[in-house]
Amino acid sequence: MKQFILYAICLFTALSFAQNAKIDSLTVRLAYQNQDSTKMETSLLLIKELYDVKDYSKALLYIDQTTEISKTLNYNKALAESNYIKALINNAQGEQSNAVANFEIARDYFSTLKDTLGIAKVNNNLGVIEIKRGNYKKGLQNSLSAISIFEEKDLKDDLSKAYNNLADAYYNTNKLDKALQYNKKALSVREELDDLEGMKNSLKNLGLLYALKEDHRRSIDSYERMLTLLDPKKDKAIKSEVSTSLGKSYLSIDDKDKAAEYLREGLALSRRQKDDLGILRSLNAFGELNIKNKRLKLSENQLFEAFKLAKKLENNNELLYNLRLNKELDSTRGFYEDAFNWQNQYYQLKRKLDKAKADSLPSEFETTEEPEIITPPLIQKEEINKPENSDITATKPDKKDILLVYGLIAGLVFMTALLIFSYLKGSKDSKEKKEFSKENKKLITKNAQLEEVNQVKDKLFSIVSHDLKDSISSIKAFLDLLKDGGISKEEFNDLIPELSENANNASSLLFNLLNWSKSQMQNLQPKPELFNIQEVFQIKMSLIEKKVNDKGIILIDESRREFVYADRSMLEIVIQNLITNAVKFTGKGDVITVSNQDYNGKVLICVEDTGIGISEDNQKKLFNAKKNFTTIGTENEKGTGLGLTICKDLVELNDGRIWVESTPNIGSKFFIELPKAALSE
Repeated sequence: MKQFILYAICLFTALSFAQNAKIDSLTVRLAYQNQDSTKMETSLLLIKELYDVKDYSKALLYIDQTTEISKTLNYNKALAESNYIKALINNAQGEQSNAVANFEIARDYFSTLKDTLGIAKVNNNLGVIEIKRGNYKKGLQNSLSAISIFEEKDLKDDLSKAYNNLADAYYNTNKLDKALQYNKKALSVREELDDLEGMKNSLKNLGLLYALKEDHRRSIDSYERMLTLLDPKKDKAIKSEVSTSLGKSYLSIDDKDKAAEYLREGLALSRRQKDDLGILRSLNAFGELNIKNKRLKLSENQLFEAFKLAKKLENNNELLYNLRLNKELDSTRGFYEDAFNWQNQYYQLKRKLDKAKADSLPSEFETTEEPEIITPPLIQKEEINKPENSDITATKPDKKDILLVYGLIAGLVFMTALLIFSYLKGSKDSKEKKEFSKENKKLITKNAQLEEVNQVKDKLFSIVSHDLKDSISSIKAFLDLLKDGGISKEEFNDLIPELSENANNASSLLFNLLNWSKSQMQNLQPKPELFNIQEVFQIKMSLIEKKVNDKGIILIDESRREFVYADRSMLEIVIQNLITNAVKFTGKGDVITVSNQDYNGKVLICVEDTGIGISEDNQKKLFNAKKNFTTIGTENEKGTGLGLTICKDLVELNDGRIWVESTPNIGSKFFIELPKAALSE
């Protein structure tokens, strides 16, 4: 091994010496030559050698001297070549504007000389720069003009770069078929050149493009072929990325075993390399796989870790994917309120990304292909996943959004009707029992129950006829305006937050009505288990993050890892109600703190705020649905008066208790006490 290293050092030294000797020889020769075309040719050779060894300062010095003498001699060839190399140096140093200017000067001289190859090389380099700058029109025009010359002269290395450049541009303009065509051409040339790195790049791009076109079999073929070219030691980062992409492609064709195999490999490699982006991508894909496998608890943990990583890395594309999966997970588990919140976050982020993308793109793109610009470059170190349903724009209402709202209204109306039917049926059953009851004591009991059901029913009808009706009427009025063309595009964009808020209010209301009605009819049966309360806090806090930021509230998490023995789904409803209430009754600068601690062998949970507080009289009404007590939030948020009643019912079903301590204008503390283990019989 030592001998090998010694030979390598000697070889490198010899090459360096030879190169330096050549530069020294050209420098000496140049010093003794007359100022004529021969001297200019020597100067160009010296400039190229200096460029190859990246001695840019000396190269630029000789370029300036050569340009000055060439202008005196009217020697256009030297002017063309020297400006071309100067542009290459500018580009290598990140001075793109200077590079473009010098490339254009070089092209003018090459045109004077009728040097088509020189023009083609300039155009290809200009194409690369313009595409990187987002000027796809100019980039495509330059690259297309270069390709015909390279093909004619069979310059395979230049052709490979030009094909790759065009593939990149067509990908960015959403011309996936064209991008595939030129990636295939680039791959073919790179195979002829035995360019291993180029082949890896092309195969990776083909895998991504086929996946975007939902041709997952070919995507798998491209990725698996790429894997055979990877060096096990040098290409670990690429292997983890490709393994994850392969897993997602196998997942798309429902081959769950293969998907799990590649995702497991991708995640393991990413964790070993401490590659947060790779871990994020693998966890998201694993989350989707486990939703399909009905391993919902495992999926929840993976998506929660991925959610935190996406936030940390500020990777909005993976965050968008994560939000969609969380919505799907909670829908599958029947947590419809949480699912609705995830969906809201998904569309809010999606609109933000679409707007940012539209703002950053050129206003027009005039080519014969008329591509539409949509995404960042294809070839890059960090793959950018194309989000699903990315056809929403800021200038036109999305049909899917409208259908979603109609579907929401239909669901709300159906579930409301179901609730009414359930209560009427319950009332009818109670009356029948009363008629057939012969014992006076039982009759009195049934009468009391009937009276209670009637009160519940009256409250239900009151809420449905006022609060729920108002929210749905508002949504319907908005849709009628949209349908009749009564609002402009700008007004549409302005009204979207209001529509979302009304839909959210209606969903929240219905969520509480359903849970309350179940508890009143005694249909809820807890299924206690041991779980970490800190996880519940973290999930619920992430759902209200946007509202907290919008209101300027400070949210402090003092929770710690501690296990509670209760029905997790029920406690999630309780925690969400308490945190949502705290946000409702606090304003800018207020603080909300969540915590838990061991208290007399039990778990004591606390949600504390520095909001408007609650008077002593009102505290007595909080946990009693019959009092119909509700107040308006700091930003006129409405309530049903049911949330805390539900909390009380659910906590007591789990052998716990709930209470409040509050002082007006100082704040409130809501406490929950729950067992840490199953109670003995």
